[in-house]
Amino acid sequence: MVFLSNAINFITYFNKSMHYPHATSANMVTNFMGTSFLLSVLGGFIGDSIFTRFTTFIVFCTIELLGLILLTIQAQNPQFRPALNEKPSQSEAAILYTGLYSMAAGVGGINASLPAHGADQLDHGNQRLISAFFNWFFFSLCLGGLISCTVMVWVEENEGWNWSFTITAIVLSLALSIFISGSPFYRHKLPGGSALTRIIKVLASAARNCKASPEERVENQYAVSAINPNTVDGKSHNKFKFLDKALIDNTISEAHVEETRTFLGLLPIFASTIMMNCCLAQLQTYSVVQGVLMNRKLHNFKIPTQSLSVLPLSIMLASIPLYEKFRRILSSKKSEKIHIFQPLWRIGLGLALASGSMAVAALVEAKRREAALDNATLSVFWLAWQFLLLGVSDMLTLGGMLEFFYSEAPDSMRSMCTALSWCSTSMGYFLSSVLVSIVNSASGRFGREWLGGNDINHSRLDLFYTLLSILNTLNFLNYMYWAKQY
Repeated sequence: MVFLSNAINFITYFNKSMHYPHATSANMVTNFMGTSFLLSVLGGFIGDSIFTRFTTFIVFCTIELLGLILLTIQAQNPQFRPALNEKPSQSEAAILYTGLYSMAAGVGGINASLPAHGADQLDHGNQRLISAFFNWFFFSLCLGGLISCTVMVWVEENEGWNWSFTITAIVLSLALSIFISGSPFYRHKLPGGSALTRIIKVLASAARNCKASPEERVENQYAVSAINPNTVDGKSHNKFKFLDKALIDNTISEAHVEETRTFLGLLPIFASTIMMNCCLAQLQTYSVVQGVLMNRKLHNFKIPTQSLSVLPLSIMLASIPLYEKFRRILSSKKSEKIHIFQPLWRIGLGLALASGSMAVAALVEAKRREAALDNATLSVFWLAWQFLLLGVSDMLTLGGMLEFFYSEAPDSMRSMCTALSWCSTSMGYFLSSVLVSIVNSASGRFGREWLGGNDINHSRLDLFYTLLSILNTLNFLNYMYWAKQY
């Protein structure tokens, strides 16, 4: 709620109070969101290597709170903001960026440490319980988002946008207090040192000994692990055989190699989910632009532009209880595992639905554009079809990723591997920006840019959505290959 309420509010604040141009303000918001998700990898590294996940959450939540308090002070005091029609001074910009990126760092650390800490409380032998936890964790995220684009939007429009900072600072303080109060009841997973350092060491040793013969590593084949014997949970994957060459180095154990093997095995799955998040980025960008030009009236009530996210969020919220109910019914009828509820199958289904959502989005945009050129206006609820598919897709993919990366990761890297889910989101947003630039550059050479200008009625957003659908289908086939290999 705190993150999304302010992300919605920032563009107005940057533009109207800090007097940045529209384009600059939009880029600042995009950079803030992308950085927040990317920094989850740093938070994950710290949660695995330096502090417990409990301590990591407290540290990063405090950093976010301090950043939010700094922004609140600036928003409430005119002496810390530029005068009317003037650009921010260096000191005013420094206050803004310090507060903004303290929040981004805090959000990144929370995203990495909180889900891993929550799952640490559960019996790892009960995969059904782990899966349910991540589903309801995602439900909580969506609920916070729903409050952001309904209650908080109402507050910003009726009481003033600066109230957003004050309310969210109070809410975050309350959340931190509630979390700390549970300390006596938590399981605290102790950090196991820098797994990333061990992985780099294994890769360097394997590269250095790439020409060595297998016989040279016999002496060290049963080396005693220098780290926790539970680090790799007894998992061994028969792949990346070249890593065995690292065992020639007497400072590297079998456990180190297995840890590296497991982590590398997760990366192709991670890379295969980025394209889906590129589609998800359209919910905050072009889908909103479409909604602004459509009929947003519901009887006598007009849906605010910032509240258009209510549709996909409501769909996500509804889909999670239905998914849990459906699984419970099927599980009670069958004793063996049902494939569709396994994380890799779940992610695959989510990726397939993302392709379908973009195909539907292309058809709806073609219809909307045709109606607009005939001076007619379609209802905004036509967008519900793409929101439905993309909302369920996000629920399946992100929930499946959180469960998969946590369950499959080496025990010493669970926070960092869970953070890959958020890193995929960040890279999807950045990829969306890159694709828009490439598409405009390529289409501009053949006449008119597909996404050029400010009027999408004369752009070809439908063709861009079609391209995304095709790219997602190819990505889905790529994912199937890696999932089968895994």
